[in-house]
Amino acid sequence: MDPLLLIPGPTPVVPAVLEALARPTVSHTSEPLAADLLSARADLRKTVFTAAGEPFLFAGSGTLAMEVALLNTAGRSHRVLVLSQGYFGDRMGQIGEAFGLDCDVIRSPWGSAVRPEELRIALDRKRYDVLAVTHVDTGTGAAAPIRDYADVLKGRDLIWIVDGVCATGGIEERMDDWGIDVVLTAAQKCFGAPPGLAIDVFSPRAIARRQSLSSVPAYYGDILRWRPGMDDPRKYFSTHAVNEIRAFAAAARIVVEEGLPERFLRHERIARGIRAGLAELGFGLYTEPEFLASTLSVISYPDGVDDAAFRAKTFEAGYAVAGGLGETAGRVFRMGHMGNLTADQAVNAIRAMAGVLKALGRKTDAEAAARAAAAAMTE
Repeated sequence: MDPLLLIPGPTPVVPAVLEALARPTVSHTSEPLAADLLSARADLRKTVFTAAGEPFLFAGSGTLAMEVALLNTAGRSHRVLVLSQGYFGDRMGQIGEAFGLDCDVIRSPWGSAVRPEELRIALDRKRYDVLAVTHVDTGTGAAAPIRDYADVLKGRDLIWIVDGVCATGGIEERMDDWGIDVVLTAAQKCFGAPPGLAIDVFSPRAIARRQSLSSVPAYYGDILRWRPGMDDPRKYFSTHAVNEIRAFAAAARIVVEEGLPERFLRHERIARGIRAGLAELGFGLYTEPEFLASTLSVISYPDGVDDAAFRAKTFEAGYAVAGGLGETAGRVFRMGHMGNLTADQAVNAIRAMAGVLKALGRKTDAEAAARAAAAAMTE
């Protein structure tokens, strides 16, 4: 039996979504595909709380969604500011550099995030046309305080991009209320769909910015080429990722049917439970408490526990967790707890990890850890 994916994406895919993925492939301009794509777009609007935002879905990964967001809103004459709290914030800066954009990056220490006052000072010192922020950095587990950033940005004339790859559908993102111009994400994390789709939701202001650019250094990634086929999926630009879109439509429907407040709360409760259970086993948190994300945890090992051995035995026990990235490699493991993960699955994973520690020669109490996790989920 395959291990349960507790990595920071892809996340477990429930049977209803797998069944949608396994349907016979239909034409990319057919009525069934059009119905699913339009359904997915409608549910995306609900998920990011926008009335007029325009979702785009195309074959690719979250990195492509990052590139699309930046290239369609930043021209050669524009200045870009990137706030980075880790691996993927740095990637946005690297994308800007790769395309020769005028791009500055403010970096926080790993495990932390750029504070709102730092953003205010940067914007007061220099004019920027585009701001790009990672909501949750998958490498560090740090959640940026984007609601506070929204207050800083009031009255400022710039395009605000939020990288929601590890947040959208699991943590609140209110495009219209907070003035976000682009939310970018991917199918395989909080939505619990298989990998394969890059997703961008553009506000009317962001669409207008693209229209104001004479050209962009992209063809496949130019949203104006995709736009007619998004509004009427029977129109052709490039072949849609048919089966992935149909699976994502099922996944997005599950998100909306659960209820967004309820879904966000479930993520918070499971995060609390997992951290409480791991603390009972002697693990620590790499991320500063102020910036903990409810979609994944970056976990520090107790003294003497070897990273490779722990992750290998956890895999043998039926659970896959991820190693650290960059400067955290070998020092932490990363545990995703997003999408459609259940409380029971999370508690069982804690029990299994207790067993792994015991196999590695440490004294543990699996049931005490499980009780701590379950209790924290009901707080």
